Amino acid sequence: MGSDEVYPPVGGACLRYQEELAQYMTYEVGGECPVDDVFAQRLMLKGCEPLPRRRCHPKTPANYVEPTPFPQSLWTTPPDASIVWDPYTCKSYQCLIDRKKAPGYFDCKDCFDLDGREKSRWLFDNGRLDYGIDQVLETRPHGTIRIGFDIGGGSGHICGKNEGKKYNHHHQLHEFRCVSQRLPFFDNTLDIVHSMHVLSNWIPDAMLEFTLYDIYRVLRPGGLFWLDHFFCLGSQLNQTYVPMLDRVGFRSLRWNAGMKLDRGIDKNEWYISALLEKPMT
Repeated sequence: MGSDEVYPPVGGACLRYQEELAQYMTYEVGGECPVDDVFAQRLMLKGCEPLPRRRCHPKTPANYVEPTPFPQSLWTTPPDASIVWDPYTCKSYQCLIDRKKAPGYFDCKDCFDLDGREKSRWLFDNGRLDYGIDQVLETRPHGTIRIGFDIGGGSGHICGKNEGKKYNHHHQLHEFRCVSQRLPFFDNTLDIVHSMHVLSNWIPDAMLEFTLYDIYRVLRPGGLFWLDHFFCLGSQLNQTYVPMLDRVGFRSLRWNAGMKLDRGIDKNEWYISALLEKPMT
């Protein structure tokens, strides 16, 4: 490798935030780690990723119970004792489920209600913004969609919806990553990448374009990028995002744009759903 030393892979941006980094690294060695998830995520969003490792034990959920066996676990609300709730506003899964009744709009508002809209999401294709899994998979030869990556902030149920279909999903791995970092896959590896809500106009244009090129990199030739409900303003649609996707080089198999009307037509808010292919050559 050209070196007989190992250098810890702490992101260079960490060095710009010495005070915050010192706070993160202040803990009792061998003891319980601070419950500082929100603080750690703020550091990551500033570019301090990967965070340095610590020699402490994460807090264990009280009265922890074994998880529900697979595949029943895909559609069963986990017990509250499965996670540590300290960093979160909600202190139970029921609180997350009840968010659908709360006023206002935010991502994944109803995705923890496993008996509600989440149950039928991606099962039906309305020919517009809502794509069905079957219709997406039918664009590829049978059995060739094997390895997928979902970029999302929800509950990961799109993986469960694929169980028993042409994309025969068996395992899920959840991880928190910052969009400023390179995806942890080799070139030309994945059959499909799906993104819903996470990739949208909140990401600076340059960073978003790097992310799209990285998605292109990890997809194999003929691989699919399913862009699901990408949010933007009407003024950005043709001026910014259509040219950006053209520059990356995807081939469009399907493209739909529609207004987001829940806050009123005067907001000029739009969604894009698209099925894009990495060219074979």
